[in-house]
Amino acid sequence: MKSPNFAQGPSTLPQLLQWHATQHPAQTALREKKHGIWQPVSWGQYYERARLVAVGLSSLGLIRGDRIIIASENIPEWVYCDLGAQMIGVEVVGIYPTNPWPELQYIARHCGAKVAICGDQEQTDKVLDAQREGQGLPALEHIFCVDMKGLRTYEPGSPASFQSLMDTAQSALQRDQREAITLDQKISDLTPDQTAVIVYTSGTTGPPKGACLSHSNFIYSAKGFAELTGMNGSRYEAVSYLPLCHAAERGFGMTLHLVIGGTMNFAESIDTVAENVREIAPTYFLGVPRIWEKLQQGFTVRIQDARWWKRKIFEWGMQQGRRLSDAQGRNEGRRTPLQKLERAFLHALLFRSMQMHMGLDRSFVRLCAGAAVSPETLRFFDVIGIPVSQGYGLTESSGLAFVQAPGSNWAVGGCGRALPETSWKLGKDGELFLKSPGIFKGYLHDKMASEQTISTDGWLATGDIVQANDAGDISVVDRKKAIIITSGGKNVAPSELENALRDSLYIQEAIVVGEGKPFIGALIQIDLENVGRWASERKIPYTTFRSLAVLPEVRTLIQQVVNEINAKFSRAESIRRFVLLEKELDHDDGELTATQKVRRAAINQKFGREMNYIYGGES
Repeated sequence: MKSPNFAQGPSTLPQLLQWHATQHPAQTALREKKHGIWQPVSWGQYYERARLVAVGLSSLGLIRGDRIIIASENIPEWVYCDLGAQMIGVEVVGIYPTNPWPELQYIARHCGAKVAICGDQEQTDKVLDAQREGQGLPALEHIFCVDMKGLRTYEPGSPASFQSLMDTAQSALQRDQREAITLDQKISDLTPDQTAVIVYTSGTTGPPKGACLSHSNFIYSAKGFAELTGMNGSRYEAVSYLPLCHAAERGFGMTLHLVIGGTMNFAESIDTVAENVREIAPTYFLGVPRIWEKLQQGFTVRIQDARWWKRKIFEWGMQQGRRLSDAQGRNEGRRTPLQKLERAFLHALLFRSMQMHMGLDRSFVRLCAGAAVSPETLRFFDVIGIPVSQGYGLTESSGLAFVQAPGSNWAVGGCGRALPETSWKLGKDGELFLKSPGIFKGYLHDKMASEQTISTDGWLATGDIVQANDAGDISVVDRKKAIIITSGGKNVAPSELENALRDSLYIQEAIVVGEGKPFIGALIQIDLENVGRWASERKIPYTTFRSLAVLPEVRTLIQQVVNEINAKFSRAESIRRFVLLEKELDHDDGELTATQKVRRAAINQKFGREMNYIYGGES
């Protein structure tokens, strides 16, 4: 499958879809699993369905510069609506499926969305709640739902079915062929610098901001990533499961697919991702740190339940694999003939079956993006023969600015080198500044924040403190706002400690605290499944998360983990006191963002009693 020539060809996302539909209309573009069978959608069908959405939205009176919201899990209709809206210059705003209605209301009101496309009853109910409650959604005129199951008793037309929108468009095209000609002209008139998508940031330190991203922003990043990794359409088979409203999945799932071709498969649900990945065996896999951590921990837990001789083989194999990995690192990525033979033996004995169990045995590009990840997690995958490259970027840089390219000698924990045409520099305090064609256009309705983020000469202030080596590779220390300065003047990067704690099977989340305090403390959330298994094996009774977290035996278990972690850090950086949270952190309670990042300001406010225990001596 050949890729488009960007020098002369398509320069916007709908034009890319049009190009593929013209060049290879019968080739499979998408797959969705229905009734246990993966159903293909060709490039030609993909394009025609997006066109129907475009005509349908036009019939509702939407014009260039209007906005719609899409609230849904990852399904083919998501991308039909996304590309269809963009065909007529309508800007698309994605809503996380986990967003409660107040967050949906804030985003929909802020962007002035005129149409809402919902995936199912759950998402529809949130839109309807947002309409009824508080200040409502005065700009919203139409709601459409893809899966109408459970909506029979609702008021007719609220919502209307997504199919009715498609039927209306089909009728319009049959009545008047000029509709098709007009749409083709609108697609042709699209410009690369036109806003295509508005991505709302996760809002860890305040209300979400709408980052306006153009066609050229996304295409630049995806094209640069493809060039550095050697990705092309004939080698692209991916599973789409990360929310499509996230800049990473939008850029390096959907846009990358449009740039190079290949096939994108939609996971049935977030709960079936592991099973779907094994079925598809993708050649490319994108995961946020928590996904990679879960893959590692899932296998580690599984091997603990295996027979003793299997555990011994696993432990021996991992020791030998780590030795070979260390030797390769010291030798700048090269292996001796003996080391190659040893690696082949370990692959046949152990690692091949591990790769197949994860569904990653065919993968040649594996990317971790979205947040910092523990070096130990990355080392695990390197040892078993499927190294995971890291990238660095943020929503405001179209998702990616640096990446570790396959075949290079990676520094574990690093983020690689800059994409082509990306310039960067460090401020006096180590803050990273970027300039590239991927830099966003600014925040919607927030000129002040835009000017604070992008300088007049085009440099983006990332807010991240990084370190760089002589080869131009960078590694992220932490968010500038997250750096803790103790009362003794010690600067501590909490992410290093937090990642080390999350390496434990028994810790789900860790929040390091200590700003202006005499020492470092931590709020720790146990992993219910693994700690529960540990307690059951020792016949320690419990009923709920809270009853498990307050057990003295569990505190002793976590104290042992903390002691092991402290041994790796200086005394000033070590955790002197911690508290086990008696509830799981939750997005609905305002403690996590939609991308499962901790809202630190909210944590400090909501867990005042726990903070007082750490620093006030209260039991």
